[in-house]
Formats: sequence, structure tokens, C-alpha cells
Amino acid sequence: MSRKYIVDVEGVPASPSPISNAVVVGNTCWISGQLSVGPDGYVEGTAREEAETAFAHVFRIAEAAGFKPTDIVYVDIAFSDLGDVGAVNELYASLFEAGRRPARTIYQAARLPFGGKIKVQAIASKE
Repeated sequence: MSRKYIVDVEGVPASPSPISNAVVVGNTCWISGQLSVGPDGYVEGTAREEAETAFAHVFRIAEAAGFKPTDIVYVDIAFSDLGDVGAVNELYASLFEAGRRPARTIYQAARLPFGGKIKVQAIASKE
């Protein structure tokens, strides 16, 4: 029987929505969508800056759940403007080693919470 538990991480701002930071089922961690949010709410910046904050939350959550950034196997990035993909791709390439990059989906959303530019969610898995 596989184990299932909720992960809520200190240091990652709580969502105003009724969600958990992540859920671990067996050897897989499902990380909820992360925005550029700090202790005082939404932190506006360029798309790359907002992505840096969102990915920092994703990595912190993964690590709190017992996963490493290299365990991330899938990333989903919602953009408010697909014109920002290039800047975020540069960041993405620096975060994930060539040859070990996760599968990824990107799309443009009509609107993101708080008027954000980026939302990142991920799945991590261990063998």
C-alpha cells in the first residue's frame, strides 16, 4: 500500500485558496502552482523575476517533502503573456541541467491570480 501525505511548508507563503503546498503519494510529489508571492503578498517583477520566486517555492516544497530538484520530472508553466517565454527559458536552462531537464508544458492563461505573469507547478518522482 502506498503512503499519501500532505506537505505544507514553512517559508512558502500560504495560498488564499484551500490547497496544500504539495501531496506525496508513494514516490511522487505533486506540487501546487506557485506564484511570485512573498510574506506580504504578490511580488511584482519581470516574468523572469517572478519565475525565479515561483521556482524557489517549488524547490523549497520539493525539498521539504524529501525530494531534490533533480527529482522533478514535469513542470507546467502558465504565462500571462507568451512573449515572456524566452526570458523564462533562460532561467529554466540555468535551473535544470541539460540532458536531465524535466518534461514541460507551457501555455498562456487569460488571467493569473494577483495579475501575476507566471505560475509554476511541478511533479517530482523518486525511483
